[in-house]
Amino acid sequence: MAVRLRMKRMGRRHHAAFRLTAVDRRSPRDSKVIEELGFYHPVNPNADQQFVVNRERVEYWLGVGALPSDTVRQLLKKQGIGQASS
Repeated sequence: MAVRLRMKRMGRRHHAAFRLTAVDRRSPRDSKVIEELGFYHPVNPNADQQFVVNRERVEYWLGVGALPSDTVRQLLKKQGIGQASS
């Protein structure tokens, strides 16, 4: 099974929030997830609370070969996590 780290859309219309999830790459965007790793709330005025992630679990998934989506890669790079630059 090929695992991807990607976003799952939540929230309401025009006020989106996202959960960072580990999913099988063949599944649709909002389908069943393997594990939820954090969340991204881009409209939160507090910058510290916009992107909250379980660092240990993200590094575990990257270590076992999970590939982040482009958006997740950029967010992880801002946090300085793991192999986000590759």
